[in-house]
Amino acid sequence: MATPSLFDLPAPTRSQSVETALRRFEELQARPNSPIRAIHHQPAREAQSVELPGEVDPRLREALTARGVAALYTHQAEAFAHTHAGRNVAVVTPTASGKTLCYNLPVLNRLLNEPGARAVYLFPTKALAEDQMHEFNAAVTALGADIKAFTYDGDTPPDARKAIRERAQVVLTNPDMLHTGILPHHTKWAKLFENLRYFVIDELHYYRGVYGSHLANVLRRVKRIAEFYGSKPQFICSSATIANPRELAQAICEEPFELVDRNGAPQGEKYFVFYNPPVVNQQLGIRRSYLHETRRLAVESIERGAQTLVFANDPLATEILVKYLKEASEKGPYPSETIRGYRGGYLPKERRTIERELREGTIRGVVATNALELGIDIGSLDSVIMAGYPGTIASTWQRAGRAGRRQRTSLAVLVASSAPLDQYIVEHPQYFFDRPPEEAHINANNAEILLNHLKCAAFELPIRDGEKFGPHDTAEPCEFLKDAGFLHHSRDAWHWVSDTYPADTVSLRAVTSDNFIVIERNAFNAGYGGAGSGEEVIAEVAFPAALTELHEKAIYLHEARQYQVEKFDYEQRKAFVRRVECDYFTTAIEHSQVKSLEEFAAADLVPGVRVIHGDVRVNRQVVGFKKIKFYTLENIGAGNLSMPEQEMHTTSFWLHFGESFLAQFADLTPSERQNGIAGLGNILRGVGALLVMCDPRDLGLAVSEDASQGQPKFEPDLFLYDNYPGGIGQSEPLYRRVPKLLEMARDLIAACPCESGCPSCVGPVGEVGDAGKVVAARLVAALLAPTAALEAGAVAAHGVELA
Repeated sequence: MATPSLFDLPAPTRSQSVETALRRFEELQARPNSPIRAIHHQPAREAQSVELPGEVDPRLREALTARGVAALYTHQAEAFAHTHAGRNVAVVTPTASGKTLCYNLPVLNRLLNEPGARAVYLFPTKALAEDQMHEFNAAVTALGADIKAFTYDGDTPPDARKAIRERAQVVLTNPDMLHTGILPHHTKWAKLFENLRYFVIDELHYYRGVYGSHLANVLRRVKRIAEFYGSKPQFICSSATIANPRELAQAICEEPFELVDRNGAPQGEKYFVFYNPPVVNQQLGIRRSYLHETRRLAVESIERGAQTLVFANDPLATEILVKYLKEASEKGPYPSETIRGYRGGYLPKERRTIERELREGTIRGVVATNALELGIDIGSLDSVIMAGYPGTIASTWQRAGRAGRRQRTSLAVLVASSAPLDQYIVEHPQYFFDRPPEEAHINANNAEILLNHLKCAAFELPIRDGEKFGPHDTAEPCEFLKDAGFLHHSRDAWHWVSDTYPADTVSLRAVTSDNFIVIERNAFNAGYGGAGSGEEVIAEVAFPAALTELHEKAIYLHEARQYQVEKFDYEQRKAFVRRVECDYFTTAIEHSQVKSLEEFAAADLVPGVRVIHGDVRVNRQVVGFKKIKFYTLENIGAGNLSMPEQEMHTTSFWLHFGESFLAQFADLTPSERQNGIAGLGNILRGVGALLVMCDPRDLGLAVSEDASQGQPKFEPDLFLYDNYPGGIGQSEPLYRRVPKLLEMARDLIAACPCESGCPSCVGPVGEVGDAGKVVAARLVAALLAPTAALEAGAVAAHGVELA
């Protein structure tokens, strides 16, 4: 029997489910020691509309009116006016505010009057491109026009590609395909580049850090090729709310932009609840599991009839919650098939099915990673529950905006984990609600990224003498590439002479682009035969995650099903798995070593302690795994591994503790001092992410001992490094603001009610020892001692801010 649609429930019933939940939270907030830290109310807002502009083609006006669009929201009209006048525009309004029409309207208007014109739509994911193609084609169908739009990505069949190159007036693609599949073959795309009028970049906020830095260089190549074919595209960017949208658009496109940020779309009433799981062990500072609390809240929400989206911050947490919710559903009034997971490793067909069922209302609850944070149309949701702080204010609002997309009352709940950043946010709700979203930054001039894209540019077209790449002179880097055997100078230009295909060696996401495929082998097959021996591909996993998720003996979770990895084929990028039933999951144990390579800047913070910013090499290796029991989260076993070591060069901020400084802690054992420094590192990473307004996962942490000249002395280095090859600019502000960083660490340690350390401050006692919190507090006090004033002149002279 088919599962009934959630939309069979009348709208008042669904709204009442949200109101019931809200009353429950308000009652809970009134109790002593309540886990409810805040209930934030956003009132409903009426639409602000204007008439369709006179420049809109009558055929398009008629089609829009037939689809119920008789007027435009004010931001849509403003964007159209800028675009019609030939200006580049960045549209920044909340989720579900109609940003798609901001670029579809001018593009359709132009194509109706200039059928030979071309447009490129760029989306960060294939799923979003596919979703938006359906939206565009629906508009074209209503229009009754002969306008051709196609997606062009890795899933496009080879026999369809030639037709798309010849016939498509709008090409919807992603940066990776543009980089490897279109630009290097621009001669096959001559008709597109000769007539390129619009270049649309959706979800602009997604392109921060290293990914945005790569995209800026890809666009340098786009503009260079367009100029060769005699065109100059106009840019239209759309973004969720960030603090510096115009600056980001200008940094990525290197063109002037007009900003449209006054939202005219209506908004339903929204409530945002901050929930901090209660403490269950005061002495150790241990709180009830945030995953268990998320599970309980999600089950209550779904059973009340609210269609619920649960966000988790990583694939493992996502799969654990899917398992918990499916098992709970078997005891409740709804079948387990109405609970689904959604993340990047699922196959495309599986993701499309989940998206469709969400829109149709047959799914009651879905647990997702940030893969559903983007603007894929999944219809109307009543509640969003976040298992852990997403890492940034912007991402949190983006996820919360997924509820109430059709102007109904909606609810968003943030369930804090025990991580220091989560605890700071949930215990200081006004910090979150009063601050603007973070700024998004890129470094398009990162030497490694720039040089790699210059190779690609030379492959595409010879680099003329005196030609610039972005703002850069190309003579010196071209000489370098000549010496490396890539270029040859002839007839006033640099020509590509290498046999290699440069775009294939440059991954825009800063790691190898090779995915591992997960292959399920049927139980009756004992060997590892090839295709046709009972094998089925069930998922794909990105390279970095594969090393921690697909090692041999790992339990791989997929839609609450458990598979044990029997063979990990590193060379062929395959993992062979077998379906099992067990009561545990696995987590990998990683070992990291950091080695300083070059110091950019350094200063004495206090006598015996240096603060440094520079280049480092990070070596990582998965050395083992733990077995963790479901629900109780007990460690029930472990195993050793020897996975291939990975090496990365990046930038870092670090503190070097000399013997003279550590001498004042002579009353402590060596292990207590080492644990104290490790605890200090844990808390500096959390408050460091808050200080530079980045995701904590963007910062890596390592503590290493100084064994220079083979001396047995204990002079450790505490590294906070950019967790991306080449660095993305997070460590340099930490170096500049180290006094502020230490003050925030001191305040957080002092405010934490635990006795000896906990996950909310320096780390649990099991990791940092019984004295970890006390020693970390003593270290911070010494680093902020009045003696620091003696070094103030030297510190300031080296670029370190004193406050």
